[in-house]
Amino acid sequence: MIQQKHFEKEWAGRKLIIETGRFAPQANGSCTVQYGDTLVQATAVMSPTVKEGMNFFPLTVEYEEKMYAAGKIKGSRFIKREGRPTDEAILTARLVDRAIRPLFDDRIRNDIQVVLTVLSLDTDNDPDIIALIAASTALSISNIPWNGPIAGVNVSKIEDKLILNPTYEERAKASLYTTVAGTKEKVIMLEAEAKEAAEEEMSAAILFGQENLEPVIKLIQEIKKELGEEKISTDDLYAQQIKGDLAELKSLMEEAQKFLDERIEKYMFGEIKNTKQSRKEALRELKELLKTTLEEREVAADMINVIMAKADKLAELRISEAIVDRAKRVDGRQLDEIRPLFSEAGILPRVHGSGYFRRGETHVLSVVTLGAPGDEQVLDGMEMSGKKRYMHHYNFPPYSVGETGRMSGPGRREIGHGALAEKAIFPVLPEQDKFPYTIRVVSEVMSSNGSSSMASVCGSTLSLMDAGVPIKSPVAGIAMGLAVNSKGDWKVITDLQDLEDGYGGMDFKIAGTAKGITAIQMDTKSDGLLKDIVLQTLKQARVARLKVLDSITNVLPAPRAELSPYAPRIESFYINPDKIRDVIGPGGKMINKIIAETGVDIDIEDSGLVSVTSADKDGLEKAVKWIRDLTAEAEMGKLYTGKVTRIMDFGALVEILPGQEGMVHISELAPYRVARVEDVIKLGQEITVKVINIDKEAGKIGLSLKRAQPDSGPDEPEEKKFGIFKKRSERR
Repeated sequence: MIQQKHFEKEWAGRKLIIETGRFAPQANGSCTVQYGDTLVQATAVMSPTVKEGMNFFPLTVEYEEKMYAAGKIKGSRFIKREGRPTDEAILTARLVDRAIRPLFDDRIRNDIQVVLTVLSLDTDNDPDIIALIAASTALSISNIPWNGPIAGVNVSKIEDKLILNPTYEERAKASLYTTVAGTKEKVIMLEAEAKEAAEEEMSAAILFGQENLEPVIKLIQEIKKELGEEKISTDDLYAQQIKGDLAELKSLMEEAQKFLDERIEKYMFGEIKNTKQSRKEALRELKELLKTTLEEREVAADMINVIMAKADKLAELRISEAIVDRAKRVDGRQLDEIRPLFSEAGILPRVHGSGYFRRGETHVLSVVTLGAPGDEQVLDGMEMSGKKRYMHHYNFPPYSVGETGRMSGPGRREIGHGALAEKAIFPVLPEQDKFPYTIRVVSEVMSSNGSSSMASVCGSTLSLMDAGVPIKSPVAGIAMGLAVNSKGDWKVITDLQDLEDGYGGMDFKIAGTAKGITAIQMDTKSDGLLKDIVLQTLKQARVARLKVLDSITNVLPAPRAELSPYAPRIESFYINPDKIRDVIGPGGKMINKIIAETGVDIDIEDSGLVSVTSADKDGLEKAVKWIRDLTAEAEMGKLYTGKVTRIMDFGALVEILPGQEGMVHISELAPYRVARVEDVIKLGQEITVKVINIDKEAGKIGLSLKRAQPDSGPDEPEEKKFGIFKKRSERR
């Protein structure tokens, strides 16, 4: 059991505090990390035995949001306990997973679980980086084999200044925001969002973040030196898994590598393989031949299973070497060449907007739905509360990769890819006061072979422009890969696909406009990327992105001038906030009446912004007029027609607007002396009056009947000049 210890370091103007030994003593490694008043606990546990039948490294990262951490109780009336993870929690778990995973030996088949629990949350410090540092610390001091430590940092750019670990408020003002994980020498994981940032801006922010990782890594190393347990031997775990001799396995693996090397040129490069399935089939045949050869030699079944699990990796290594040494790709492309592009818009007849984007064998159909402001998503999480008007949802059915599978709700991958595309598009969306619609885009992956998330960005752009959403600029995305040979030489490759995404490589997704970058997500299957690789990737990706943008804009240069006839129409206008209660009415009686009689949706903001949504033009116009009448305010000099609601000795009250009455003094009834009010007007009569006085403090409106009558000229008789009035002789 690790003893209770306290460590701290000043970092970016705040104390970073790491404590061990207080909580979770039975975990292999545990700690808490505090930054400001945000505190995250991390535990790392490894099962003592191998997970039978597992052919991949079984790591899981769980991120738990506790509502009590933020002093909140869940908003649902019926469910107060935390339920399934929010999208934000899943994205944070993925962020940590992608940072720590490359530093494990992927031969391990023992379950490893990292659980991150937010115990306290302040209003300034985002727990994502704190969770990453906590995970790194817990793994470092545990006996679990892991090649850390690493650290993570957030960077914002506000005007021309880079800010380390910005607060939520600072982040909201930023033109660029990035998360960097790794070491001072190498970047392992990247996330970024920006308002069309130039490549130079983005690289400067990444390098700035990387430079500031070192203090935290040194602190974790100190803790590890003092408290860290001896690591379990990966070779021992591996021996437990294979149930055989490691030296024998090593010899067999070398023979298998030689076997594949002698045949891989014929199977993978002999004829240009233009489809994923053809390459997959060729590799399957090659692996089957290897397996048969091993069986004929009577190699133990456990050994064969381990070798076959590594066969893909052995083949990928040779494919990477062919790229680096001979600039040769399995489909015959140049290293900076994009597969054939195809863009199409408006292909579905009744939806509000649709786009179909194809890049090689990656095909994505994106569909836009426009809704009323009231269709916004309500956020009720530990960190976030409020509403969200733009949503991107990504679906990846099994048929997209030629497989069968269970059709269920979105997994972590789907949520992550959807969030990335959403992040890429968000900076170009119109402001809500100019385009008040709630916007939902759904991307359906029809076929996948390399970066369907970036194809979703392209499909979303096409569908939004087809829907007539006035986006500021088209957005496109591209995935960049990396090939490394046995000497450590490397080449960046454009438009990554299937076998090129292997061991030692990267999946570096970059989205943006012609002006600059809007989103980045980078994963690597190595111990990190050198500075030169990051800079070369950003540079090479820009050229590719512009080519993809050309494919999009050649089909649809700009958003359509008109919305789809099937999309609802919204009319927005401001009313006096004090009048909101008049529209709602007692217990919502008035607003419900308007909705029932016109069939519209009505959304009212506290600022007085009213949005009326309807697919029916007549209903929309009727509702808008109704609300305007309810909230209209009398204007000096303006004529109004209303009913006489009350008659008194000194004048009459006239309802000139719903719920608003004004007084016509007896002296303002006619251009002559009036003895009795009833001599000129009657109760319930409709008359036209003119506003001659407004006393806002007293809430009184002065009206005139005589000044509202048209002046027909001096030669006209009195009865024509003031048509509503009769001659005195006729009234007697």
